[in-house]
Amino acid sequence: MVSSVDALKDRDPARIGAYTLLARLGAGGMGQVYLGRSPGGRLVALKVIRDEIVDHPEALARFRREVETVRAVRSAYTANLIDASLESAPYWLATEYVPGPTLSNAVAQRGPLPVETCRGLLAALAEGLAAVHAYGVTHRDLKPQNVILGAQGPQLIDFGIARTAAQTVLTEAGFAPGTPGFSAPEVLLRNEVGPAGDVFALGATLAYAATGRPPFGHGEPAGVSYRAVHEAIDLAGVDPGLAALLEACVAKDPVARPGLGEVIARCGVRTALVEDTFYGGLAGLGEAVPSPPTARPPMPATPPGSVHDLPTVAPQVPHGYGYTPTQVVQPTPAARPRGKSWLIAGAAGVVVAVGAVAAVMFLPGGNDDTRKGADDTAGPGTTSAAATTSGGGGSELRPPAYVEQTNPSRDYWTADTASGAGQGACILPVEEQNLQFQWSVTAADANAPYTSGKGRLGFRLTSTPSKPYYVSVAVKPPHEIDADTGKPIEGAPQQNLDLGYTSKPAAASTGWTYLTYPDDFRQIVLGKETGDAIPVANDPGDWTVLYLHVQGTKKYASIACDGFVSK
Repeated sequence: MVSSVDALKDRDPARIGAYTLLARLGAGGMGQVYLGRSPGGRLVALKVIRDEIVDHPEALARFRREVETVRAVRSAYTANLIDASLESAPYWLATEYVPGPTLSNAVAQRGPLPVETCRGLLAALAEGLAAVHAYGVTHRDLKPQNVILGAQGPQLIDFGIARTAAQTVLTEAGFAPGTPGFSAPEVLLRNEVGPAGDVFALGATLAYAATGRPPFGHGEPAGVSYRAVHEAIDLAGVDPGLAALLEACVAKDPVARPGLGEVIARCGVRTALVEDTFYGGLAGLGEAVPSPPTARPPMPATPPGSVHDLPTVAPQVPHGYGYTPTQVVQPTPAARPRGKSWLIAGAAGVVVAVGAVAAVMFLPGGNDDTRKGADDTAGPGTTSAAATTSGGGGSELRPPAYVEQTNPSRDYWTADTASGAGQGACILPVEEQNLQFQWSVTAADANAPYTSGKGRLGFRLTSTPSKPYYVSVAVKPPHEIDADTGKPIEGAPQQNLDLGYTSKPAAASTGWTYLTYPDDFRQIVLGKETGDAIPVANDPGDWTVLYLHVQGTKKYASIACDGFVSK
């Protein structure tokens, strides 16, 4: 259902169910998407859930809900469900395959769309959204990457964790769904979702189509989201009539946005979009369907679906990048914010540690309700710290064996480009305040800012704690990493919602504890090590370093946030 058609890899299975696999269509946090062919010759898009998360009940519940939603929402603007397997692993679903480029790829190849093509596309997508809303479902992540320009008209894709009014709402406190630049202000600030949020995303998507530019500019997610909340959308050069309609769609107040019926009427289309000559040229940009290999290489000894057979990007349970969050039409109560608004935190900045001497974080923290996870056990087994602790008090302490991600991580450190000393700020405030905690992030081979090679990450307490105080460090690349290459997923780099690579929790003391990146860091998924930490040179950009107070494998809170720029 996407225009990127990549060859199968040796580790890919030859078949899924009754379907012969032809190519890879993409990957996301929940699994791999393949192009398949039925015994009778019908092309399908097969989404296979990753083996690492099949034991996570909430992930499976969401996958089953996706199947139910796709089965229920039958529209000319959505791909119909063909088949699914939900009884045992591997879990998968098959939908109609819609050849054609994404709107994002089409604009990248051909540039901005003419005004009449934009009007026709806007009306068609508004009609498609209205059809989806009629089933009690909203999209929540409409954007150019989730629109396929098919020969029979545009298609809305990805209902990864859709909800209908009759289904149980599963949410995570503090998680704002959607994509920066296309998410509405009420979604970003209060996690309030509904049809009006889809209208905002529709307006932003068509602004991109009309200009070829991100609707709220380039840059880090924090800055883009801040502009979406507080500043005007970029419509420079757009036809005044179309610009006025798009401005109405992206009004900051959801009540001020037009309904989808009004959007369609104001487009004033008189002909079918597929009759538009420019649109017809775009629809022909899709890649040809490959033939399956005549002889597949020998399959590995481990069966398909093992830990490394599908991309092992850490699961965004329950939200995964590449699988579009959706939501019930009726807005749910706003999630409790973590401390101060992250938009305010992003603008105000934080104090960060630079060089050999650590600074102290003075931001106010969240309350106990905001801590990640709910597991206050020590997990399956304990272990001593991976790194050597200088100073007394740590050798006899036994911290949890590891820390494991429970929710999507939207902690991002952004460098201050005006600073030559590696300074920057995080977009989210710390969750737990500890004025006795100090930390440092430097290069391992010199007392200098960390930019390449190995890093030296340290922490300590300025006074002896009354009880064991366990700390784990998480080092997070700026982009989602392809486990096959150890580098960002090919194509457009995708924002990393992973916690990153983590160290074994260690007991903090008044002496400095030092860890070396990447040596002392691993990726943990469902209690298993799924990969070593990658070299920072593999993903140039702003890396995030989180210091976590750990009380259990799934109960932790950030006490400091720092970062560095990988060159």
